[in-house]
Amino acid sequence: MAYKGVLDDIRKCVNLEKPGRIPVFACSEEFDVRVCGTTYEAYCQDPEKMAACQIAAVETFDYDWAWLQVDDCIEFEVLGVGTKGAGNILRATYGYLPATAETLNGLKMPDPHKDGRMPVLLEAIAKVKARFGDSVCVTGRTAAPFSSVGLLYGMQETLLLPYTDADLLKETMAFFVELQTAFGKAQIEAGADAIWFGDCNASSHLISPEQYKAFAFGPAKAVSDAYKAAGGLVFYHASEEGASLPAMTELGVSALSVGPGIELGTALSVTAGKVCGLGNLDPIGVLQNGSVEQVRQETIRLMGEAKKAGAHLFNSGEMIPRETPEANMRAMVETAREHGSFS
Repeated sequence: MAYKGVLDDIRKCVNLEKPGRIPVFACSEEFDVRVCGTTYEAYCQDPEKMAACQIAAVETFDYDWAWLQVDDCIEFEVLGVGTKGAGNILRATYGYLPATAETLNGLKMPDPHKDGRMPVLLEAIAKVKARFGDSVCVTGRTAAPFSSVGLLYGMQETLLLPYTDADLLKETMAFFVELQTAFGKAQIEAGADAIWFGDCNASSHLISPEQYKAFAFGPAKAVSDAYKAAGGLVFYHASEEGASLPAMTELGVSALSVGPGIELGTALSVTAGKVCGLGNLDPIGVLQNGSVEQVRQETIRLMGEAKKAGAHLFNSGEMIPRETPEANMRAMVETAREHGSFS
């Protein structure tokens, strides 16, 4: 079960040094909740269930982190955005606020220790950290400012703002620089070693590299720098698979996660010498739908690419589906362990 030197190995990777062994992560929260025998809706609002599930998942599957991603709604519900979720369907935003200056001026900065489900996440982080100490990388989550605007106003309105009201976009991102900085720092204070910093709305699937540099880059860097100054690692994930990777290497994050739609070797050729890589086993084509042997072979292949780069953290490229076979998850972690050592 994990190991005492995991944080040292992660920091070596972040510093672009060769670790003793490559840490093994998995974006497995939906899968873990199923295995733990509770519903996701119960899990996402109960700190006891959340912590118990994360602890059991690490002890059962031997992940090197506890990933408390939960869902994308936590800090937006308290701002008045509508959300839906039931049973094992994760909560999602749907009742977006009007993209106007009046909306922005009417927003109240939430208190992470008091408002909505924000304290639930903080309490769960503290419980997981108390259980594992430094033998597991306890990882919380926030949304980067550009993606936060999309979760406030909706994607259609947000993607139009660079053309219709760039000032409103920038001012709303400034609000989220403050909010997400406070929320992430509260998680670090609660015991999180790292923050999963999500920015999928800013990937080149949705905006151009030029728009990324003009709008998303600066606010994301400001929040990331604040987390690092508070002592936290920053795992930046935009599920990027191409054109914006070069810009993302300049953010100064601890590790840059890439989506499953790019060859890991290709991604690492862009990140090499600039930032630690993170990723990117295919969670559906391989983990959910592949055989145990296919999982083993792909894990071996990706570990080979990772070891060429030296500084890399093994992970799935996206969320692992809840119906993934347990045998495949065990095969991934066991094989990654077997082939992750540099000795």
